Amino acid sequence: MSEIKHQKPRCFYGTFTRKGQNQEVSHYCPGCGHGVAHNLIAEAIDDLGVQDRVVFCSPVGCSVFAYYYFDVGNVQCAHGRAPAVATAIRRSLRDAIVISYQGDGDLAGIGLSNIVHAANRGENISVFFINNAVYGMTGGQMAPTTLLNQQTLTTPRGRNAANDGYPIRMVEMINTLEAPAYIERVSLADGPRVIKARRAIRKALQYQTEGRGFSFVEILSPCPINWKKTPVEARQWIINELEKTFPVSNLRDIPEKEKTPPPGKIAPTVPSEEQILKMFKIGEEETKASAPPKNIQDQGIKIAGFGGQGLLSAGTLLANCAIEEGLNTTWLPSYGPEMRGGTANASVNISRDIIGSPIIAHPNVLVALNIPSLDAFEDNVEPGGIIFVNSSLINRKVKRTDVKAVYVPASDMAAKIGVPAVANVIIMTIYAKMSGVFSTETLAKLIPKSLKNKKNLLDANLQAIEAGKNFYEENCRGEI
Repeated sequence: MSEIKHQKPRCFYGTFTRKGQNQEVSHYCPGCGHGVAHNLIAEAIDDLGVQDRVVFCSPVGCSVFAYYYFDVGNVQCAHGRAPAVATAIRRSLRDAIVISYQGDGDLAGIGLSNIVHAANRGENISVFFINNAVYGMTGGQMAPTTLLNQQTLTTPRGRNAANDGYPIRMVEMINTLEAPAYIERVSLADGPRVIKARRAIRKALQYQTEGRGFSFVEILSPCPINWKKTPVEARQWIINELEKTFPVSNLRDIPEKEKTPPPGKIAPTVPSEEQILKMFKIGEEETKASAPPKNIQDQGIKIAGFGGQGLLSAGTLLANCAIEEGLNTTWLPSYGPEMRGGTANASVNISRDIIGSPIIAHPNVLVALNIPSLDAFEDNVEPGGIIFVNSSLINRKVKRTDVKAVYVPASDMAAKIGVPAVANVIIMTIYAKMSGVFSTETLAKLIPKSLKNKKNLLDANLQAIEAGKNFYEENCRGEI
């Protein structure tokens, strides 16, 4: 009777769909080290029996396709941000085994601050860093780890220290920090080195299961295609060249007896919902909806103008009014580098249903407080939508004929009150009366809470509500 000595790791999918239907081979280039690294990680997961607990974080680069191979939890992360995502998962799911799998351009380039701070906090995660000295997926450009004199797509004459700086040695950098528990650099250049790499990868995962803290394993990996070498030549080049700059070594391995955190270092805690509400001084009366959700059309509102016109706070006020009415809402600000005088806008979604994204590409309500805002967003408004025009500052009419335009001299009305910034409250009041999404009573109730430390402006804001109501009665009643 035959006995199986070696087989595909159990935590791999039976079929690798990235390659095509019914295929059992990966998409990686011939001789690529990612496939070897994947196998070593998969075997370690099987050995430790943690498949149902693993969450794999893989960002941009060749590493991104891990979700085609590992039958575990998978999160595709933004470029360089895998350690930040891994931190969030670790602190949210205490039983998870969290893996951050990153290439050199991703980790040592755009994600450098993310990995350094995760290591410095001693997050209990396992990081596997694939160092092949180039940006592999995008054509082989120079990476932070590219060797001096190494030719790449962007260094055709070789990397020059005076122009390009020196290769970054990540394990040495991480080793300057106090918190990490395990730091090692390994190589995939030949069989004996692969066996040592397997041990290091298994140890990094085992230490996480034991709660020892941050583990970092750098893996020197071949990239024959971008190095323009055969698979055999690529592995020999690792030994002859790459390992000279990045010597294989164990830099830190905290023994069991030092597992207890040093004085002053305690495990990170996750605050309860009650603690979060207390932290932000939110009381029960502010979080509980005062009425069941109204039967309204979904509102995608864009409020745009100059910085300093109060449009961002108007968006917050609008969102809070929706919450008070028992509706779902999102608020997303967007503004330039200037604190005042620059262009800015706020997007507010209001719906009875769950909102999938805070981004509004085509609003059905536009509040344009100045000419550049009307010019920028008029064409984006959905047909049948409504545009509120601050006619005090906008001297042209809306060009569209398939939307409704409401012209409000809001800045002039606010000037009469004595506070120019309440122009947005005037328009919010008119919008509330015309749409019925929330009442002016709700608006007046939430104004004091939105002002926070500006209680001296309360009277002006209440006057703005009355001015808006009067304008509606005289000019807009019955139009929506």
